[in-house]
Amino acid sequence: MTREFTKITVVGEDDTGLIAEVTSLLFERSINIEDLDQAVREGIFRMTMHVDTAEMVCTEEKLRTDLHELGEELGVDVQVQFPTERETQQIAVLVTKESHCLEAIFEAWASGNIEAEVSVVIGNHSDLEPLAEKYDVPFHDIGDDNGNPDEGELLDLLAEYDADLIVLARYMRILSPDVVFRYESQIINVHPSLLPSFPGAEAYLQALEEGVRLAGVTAHYVTTDLDQGPIITQRAFNVPPDSEVEDLRRLGQPLEAEALLEAIGLHLNDEVAVHRGRTQLRDPEESDAQLGAPAELNDMIPDRPIDGLGEFVAEHEEEPEAEADD
Repeated sequence: MTREFTKITVVGEDDTGLIAEVTSLLFERSINIEDLDQAVREGIFRMTMHVDTAEMVCTEEKLRTDLHELGEELGVDVQVQFPTERETQQIAVLVTKESHCLEAIFEAWASGNIEAEVSVVIGNHSDLEPLAEKYDVPFHDIGDDNGNPDEGELLDLLAEYDADLIVLARYMRILSPDVVFRYESQIINVHPSLLPSFPGAEAYLQALEEGVRLAGVTAHYVTTDLDQGPIITQRAFNVPPDSEVEDLRRLGQPLEAEALLEAIGLHLNDEVAVHRGRTQLRDPEESDAQLGAPAELNDMIPDRPIDGLGEFVAEHEEEPEAEADD
């Protein structure tokens, strides 16, 4: 959905009547629902709506207040994001210990290649705090001694910094539905494989064990299914003979950063949309983006032979046998 619509997100424990209560409130205020999607995972209910508020018979402040009050009554969290609330989008970056993706984000931001504000870095370890301090960005460590994150604190921080986009810059923890549902299609992760191959941990090791000749990386939207969200960008590289895992990391990490930065740019510029679980460019003719391999690869692919189009077969097709005379 484009940003001309208001986005309403409802998250909480699953219960009957939630959809009817919210949609009735909107109908009473002359608000038209353009798109509605709902899901339940692990007892957590999520409903995301894109609505047209152009003809509504109340103010934006009144709508927000009414929805929040209804949410309190129903025991759910209701968030409203109007399309004209602010021009500069806010990015929250989640990290663990690997620095390469965070460093690339900061460099792109400092050079003006990210048209948004990197407002906070949140880690489940404190290792990358000095890098955040270098760029004068607040850093919050929400992990315990074993790196287990406090997701309640995470949600509080995301709300405090009013995050429009959450970037997992090699954040080595799985987000619960309670987080993912609140930020549907607003969380981007980078994974060190050509998904859907080798999801989960140790993707480079999996690639070596399977003997692949091409390895790669993928930037994708996060869903409640691990490493199965809609793919945005991918990069591939040859696996050298006798490679070790560290060799693949050395080749892959710069591409992880590159794919992640391209995905961030596509999202911030509203160039990419998710339709039926797949991403697509909103306007391919107006975009210079290349979601797959570089366009030069197309020139290297032979255009023949293709089954059924071979010249020899076409010229020597057997004539149908004539019926025998009685």
